[in-house]
Amino acid sequence: MKILYAIQGTGNGHVSRARDIVPLLEKKGELDLLISGIQADVSLPHPVRYQLKGMSFIFGKSGGVDLVDTYRKTDTRTLIKDIRNLPVEKYDLIINDFEPVSAWATYFKKKPCISLSHQCAILSQGSPKPDKKDALGKMILKNYAPCTHSYGFHFAQFAEDIYTPVIRQEIRQAEVQNKGHYTVYLPAFDDKKLIKKLKKIEGVEWHIFSKHTKEFYKSKNIRVKPIENKSFIQSLATCEGILCGAGFETPAEALYLNKKLMVIPMKNQYEQHCNAAALHALGIPVLKNLKKKQIPKIEDWIQKGSSLEIHYPDITEEVIDLILTRHGNNHQ
Repeated sequence: MKILYAIQGTGNGHVSRARDIVPLLEKKGELDLLISGIQADVSLPHPVRYQLKGMSFIFGKSGGVDLVDTYRKTDTRTLIKDIRNLPVEKYDLIINDFEPVSAWATYFKKKPCISLSHQCAILSQGSPKPDKKDALGKMILKNYAPCTHSYGFHFAQFAEDIYTPVIRQEIRQAEVQNKGHYTVYLPAFDDKKLIKKLKKIEGVEWHIFSKHTKEFYKSKNIRVKPIENKSFIQSLATCEGILCGAGFETPAEALYLNKKLMVIPMKNQYEQHCNAAALHALGIPVLKNLKKKQIPKIEDWIQKGSSLEIHYPDITEEVIDLILTRHGNNHQ
């Protein structure tokens, strides 16, 4: 059986999840990989058959997605050409992690496309949604990578065919300790803005992992590091708490590691506001922004916050086997 696994390359979560899913798919058939997007900092240690520009959401430096830069850096002509030329017809099974080129190629060629992603779980009626409506954000999420069947991952099993997160083996095998520092991953904020706010909280050692620097440096009680998989996992596994965006993988890993967690959803990012609603329902504190008035809330979290006891079993291969049973070969 020939399998195409198409992965979104915006952000690190999709690629991090793929590092565990790819070896499982390689055991099931002849596998080709496709990655589109230009914003990931984590590499995939497997040969990639199709490396495409796709359509990436560009992170700004003030806490959100830069919609203007996203539009400016989208090469529409190349995107359409890639959709037309991608040979999806030669594959028996196409599994898609929120990747637009393969999704639209299968749509126009009327082939089944199986969504195995967090985004399809968000769209489920059973998943928590933010109080503030975002019709445009919901429309983008729904139409960015259309698929015929959906299997989603979320912080909890909010509905049928929603499963608990893929926790990569590097996290499952990490030695968990508490060395007292706090890990920060807020890629949509500029380093200077983070340092300005966090240095006001004395007596805390902060480890900031940044998309905006290529070298390590210190500023008082703050260490700023470029994003690198091994050092990030080490910081995550040995921290007391994690302050991060309301993405999916990092909060899920924090919950799995039984770490204190606080999230700040990106502006102009409907997906993150849905994640924030789901995390809030589980009891995780959510900040609207990183303005001065939020500092006391961070201080209170440091002093009084606690972790949650959540169990995420390793069921990834079970989910893949279910997909193969239902959709493999001629069972599309």
